[in-house]
Amino acid sequence: MIIREILTIKGGDIFAIDPDQPVSEAVEVMVKHDVGSLIVRQNGTMVGLLTERDVLRGLNERGCALIAVKVSDMMVTEPIIGNPDDTVDYVRGVMTENRVSHLPVMEGETLLGVISFHDVARACLNEADFENRLLKRYIKHWPE
Repeated sequence: MIIREILTIKGGDIFAIDPDQPVSEAVEVMVKHDVGSLIVRQNGTMVGLLTERDVLRGLNERGCALIAVKVSDMMVTEPIIGNPDDTVDYVRGVMTENRVSHLPVMEGETLLGVISFHDVARACLNEADFENRLLKRYIKHWPE
């Protein structure tokens, strides 16, 4: 399975925020849409990624003062990105090795979507289930 297929199944919703918005608004958007990351866009271009982990780090460093902090002060400015033709196995390795839970998927300069480690895990489980069914069918019809 490739990442393009995950995006097709998942849908193309991209949740974004401006870098000058306060982190408190970013948290509101994440909670409202039940997502763990936001694309940070300025003038229609991705300039970063803000994840739940970034917000937790900020809370640890700044405590309640986090409410007045701008998204641009906490976002990852050069997130690791995926390609729509990357395989699920490749992306799983990249995400695991780099300890990232959300991966923007770009085709050239176009942002196609964001996949989470949960999306990748679900795809791996579905792929393994399919392979298991094929193997069981093959074994069942094994020539003797």
